[in-house]
Parts: sequence; structure tokens; C-alpha cells
Amino acid sequence: MGSIRRDKNAKPDMRTTMQLGAVLSKTAEVRNGHLYVGGVNMAELAREQGTALYVMDVAQIKQQLRAYKEALGEDNIVAFAGKSFLNKAMVRLLAAEGCYLDVSGGGELAIALAAGFDPKHVIVHGNNKTETELTEAIEAGAGLIVADCFEELERISRIASARGITQSILLRIKPGVVADTHTFMTTGSEDSKFGFGITDGWAERAAAQALQLPGIALKGIHVHIGSQIFAISSYADTIEVLANLTENLSKNCGFTPEIIDLGGGLGIAYQAADEPTAIQELGQLITKQLPKAWEQRGLPLPTIIVEPGRSIVGTAGLTLYTVGAIKDLKDIRCFVAIDGGMTDNIRTALYDARYESVIANKADRPRDAIVTLAGKHCESGDMVAIDASLQTPEVGDIVAMLATGAYNATMSSNYNAQVRPAVVFVEDGTATLVQRRETYTDLMARDI
Repeated sequence: MGSIRRDKNAKPDMRTTMQLGAVLSKTAEVRNGHLYVGGVNMAELAREQGTALYVMDVAQIKQQLRAYKEALGEDNIVAFAGKSFLNKAMVRLLAAEGCYLDVSGGGELAIALAAGFDPKHVIVHGNNKTETELTEAIEAGAGLIVADCFEELERISRIASARGITQSILLRIKPGVVADTHTFMTTGSEDSKFGFGITDGWAERAAAQALQLPGIALKGIHVHIGSQIFAISSYADTIEVLANLTENLSKNCGFTPEIIDLGGGLGIAYQAADEPTAIQELGQLITKQLPKAWEQRGLPLPTIIVEPGRSIVGTAGLTLYTVGAIKDLKDIRCFVAIDGGMTDNIRTALYDARYESVIANKADRPRDAIVTLAGKHCESGDMVAIDASLQTPEVGDIVAMLATGAYNATMSSNYNAQVRPAVVFVEDGTATLVQRRETYTDLMARDI
């Protein structure tokens, strides 16, 4: 791997923790120089539980879920995207808040069922669900399966019919809308592995096939245009495309969707300068433009589903690390080595993601240094923040990397046989361990 990029012009931003704006969780505060989240001292928590450590602000998660429900209205559905962050504690929180759950594959479904989640409130995704996964979903009584290809329609029909079940489904559609986001996060263009295209006629053909197959009840259509989206005009464009498709399906197939699932994708602030769209603004666009587009075409209004993930848990989460070593290479770079890295946060290497970090035990001080937070793994590219502002670090300091609640824990790995971090929920001054740290025994549990 080549050398890490270097920004010779990077200068410390001199911000203190509470000047980082939307990157912070809503309950973040500084007391006596220490960062608190959910009323819990992050430096003390790190030393009690060990690091690396994922911390989730429960009040923030609840607030975001409720904001979506209010923005969409009581007749529509909020389904949390489990791929962003999932364990049994999160599932139980979703159930308590009256939300649905979007799962991608058998493992996420198994977690939901183990936590006692109502399977009728589960939406099952995946572009190549296996025979086993489809069987598990159908036998569990999953509320909706999102069919992604013609082969899958046949499989769902065969499995459901053999069991005397009629399975409700949605069709995954490619709307041809290119969202303003990273290339790897774009999922709604024609050149996508997901779903049925419109311009090639596959969407209408899939609807016609689904309506004829036994064991299937076609309920509606689903789209997802991408992730980490700031420009919500992409959603407006998608609604117009779906309105035209719905009109054509009604005329040509005799089918009018009862459900329109717009997926998720709303972006969050990862850096202090980011200005993401508010949930309320997206909700207003959807609840005004979709009914207008349907009424213009004389179509009955559908139930709307949205599937947010990142915008629910992203800024609710942070990751705590302990500084183990510092290498200040004069006129080159200051490496600050932490006890985590690409196994607990692959997004920097994968997407060139940028984060804000603070020293939890120096949270009231200005970020007066430029550092590169280097992971502990055997890869030159194992960096979680490059040329970033941070308070002047010392060995033993606790670094808090902010806005890591989405796609960090769920994309974690055991590279270098590293154990994955524990997860702690914090709320009202109480820290609750909801997922223990892996052990070396866990690493070898599958070995024969």
C-alpha cells in the first residue's frame, strides 16, 4: 500500500468539544474538563469497560425515531435499517418505540426474532437471499419480503406455496436516480446490482409475474437511492419516477401499489462544517409531494414506508480509544496510535470517511494539534483520522471519535484476530453493557 495522503496546509481549528455542532449527540456536555454523554463520564467509562468501546446515546436514538414518526404521520411507517446498527438491545428499543425493522439477511432476522420482535413488523431485504434465508423469513411470518430479481420471485412462490402461506412482497425498483453521495453508496441508478429497472421494462414484467404466481401477494414497490444524502431533491425526483411507474402499473398490469417504500439514506454531520437536512424537512417533502403526485394521476394514496438507519444512530454513537503511543515525525506527521482501528471502523479506509475526534479527558481545551489517529493493525492504511484537529495528546488519554454509531459496529471484523469491542448504552447517568467484548475463546469458537 502506498503512503498516506498528507495535507501540508492543515491547521488546528482550535475548537473545543462543544463547538463541534451537529456532530455531537444531543446529550453531550463538558463537566470539569471531561466529556459526558447521556450523563455518563466518557473517560471514566473507558477505564471501567476498556477500549476500544462503542457507546450509544439512548435518548438521541429515541429522539430521532420519534422525529421520523412525527414527520411521516401516524398513517405511515418508520422501519429502522438494521444494517446500520443492530443487537438485541436495539431491537427491544425499536419495539418499545413502535417502529418496524428492515433486515438484510438471515442473521439480522435471527437477532430480531431472538429479541422477541414481532415478525409482522419485519421487512426482509437482500439482492441474493438464499433459499435458507427466504425459508426462514417466510416460516417466521415476516411482514414483507422485498423481491430483488425474477429468480427470487419464483423461490418465494415455491417456498410459500409448499407451506400453504401467502407471502406479502414488495418489488425492489431501480428508479434511475443518481443520489449526490459517494459512488459506493449509490444504489438507485440503472447501473446497480439491486432491483428491477424501469426503462428496460423489467419493473412491469416483474409486477406481471408476481401477480400470477401462487403464494405471493404483491403489495407495493420499494426503492433505495443511496446513503449519506444531503441533497433531498433526489427524493423529489424519485417520487415523480414512482408516480409515473405506479400509473403505468395500474394501466398495464391492473395493479395499484398499496405501499410505497422510499428506503432511507438521509445524511448526518460527520464534520463540524456539515449541514445535513433535518428529518422534518425530508418528512415535509415526502408527505406533501407524494400525495400531490398521486392525486394528479388519480391514484389512491398508498401507505408510505421510510427506512432510516444512519440518521437514527449515527451521531448517537461514539467510539472510545486509549492513546498507546505517539510518534511526532517533525515536518512529516504526528502519528497518535490508538487501541483500535480498521477492525472497529473500516469506513475511513473504505470510503475515505472523515470524522471529528476529541480527547474525552481534555474536552474543555481547544483542539490545538494536527494529528493522524493510527490504528493498531498490520496495514499502512489503518488510519481512522488523517491530519485532523485534536487536543494535544498524551499517552493514556481517552480519544472519543464522534458520530460512529452507524456502520461501525456492524462492519467490524476480526482482522489480525482482534476481538470486537463491547457496546454500552448510556441514558440518564446510567451506563448499561448491552453487548460484551469478544474474547479469544470467541475467536476460536468455530475452529474444529
